[in-house]
Amino acid sequence: MAASVEKSALYVPTLEELCEVLQDGLKKNFAEAQVSVVDCPDLTQEPFNFAAAGLCGKPRIADVGGVPYLLPLPQTDKIYNLSTVAEQVELPGAFILGAAATSFKAVGVNAELMPNVFTKGNGKPDINHSYSAKIDPATGGFILEKYGEKCKTCDFALLANLYISEGNPGKVVEVRSCRRTGQSNFVSCMREALAKHFGDKPVAMGGAFLIQKGKAKIHVMPDFSPCPLNSDEEVNKWLKFFDMSAPLICQSVFVSHDLGFDLRVEHTHCFSHHGEGGHYHYDTTPDSVKYLGYFLPADILYRIDRPKKT
Repeated sequence: MAASVEKSALYVPTLEELCEVLQDGLKKNFAEAQVSVVDCPDLTQEPFNFAAAGLCGKPRIADVGGVPYLLPLPQTDKIYNLSTVAEQVELPGAFILGAAATSFKAVGVNAELMPNVFTKGNGKPDINHSYSAKIDPATGGFILEKYGEKCKTCDFALLANLYISEGNPGKVVEVRSCRRTGQSNFVSCMREALAKHFGDKPVAMGGAFLIQKGKAKIHVMPDFSPCPLNSDEEVNKWLKFFDMSAPLICQSVFVSHDLGFDLRVEHTHCFSHHGEGGHYHYDTTPDSVKYLGYFLPADILYRIDRPKKT
């Protein structure tokens, strides 16, 4: 049966207004913050090494599946495909990045996914620069792998929060901040600033950022729990938490507020070129942390296969 697709227009402020709003919010949470409109750097180059050069061209976000398909017990029939998502959001041949769960059928276990794919469309092969992070059952440590190269699939499972565009160069919002003084993490701070300023107008953004200095609290999901996970406490005992070191390359989607679609309002996964990655929570070195990010507001929100139970 085809997955349900719901669609809603988003409010799209000017990039200049977004700069003011984000800078005001970040300055309440960081010792230094500077937000400006710039030309997007070529994201296919170091350190990002993404599948497409930019974030521009018909930007949209998709919230696929959800945590209710993972907890209290996983619904293992929930397998999706990024190329199919591109068609569902009416942008075949799209560049997709964000945060998701791997296809456990491809990896062999449940794991974190950092999707980064140019779904070429028209029968052309995908450019798949996705990463995955899984727990090594033998050691309890984590393993970061090039999912696209190793598994050669655009499949994912259970849930995803995705930023989708044509992958073109163009103007983006550049965000620089360092030395966190407040309680909110980098992404939450921006999302809360949007929510406060725009009120009931839904604003959603996606993109990528670097943790250039410092360390961050990151979790990696282990394989599925044989026992139902019915509370936050049980989930936190099941998850594996680590302190990971910069530089970390993060892929993020955030929405100012839920539009009544049971949205995950922020979700960020990261990878690195030194073997670390997973689900970003917050930096653990506030006095030394340094962030650099590139983001764009999305025009449309797509809610794909929304769970019946929240």
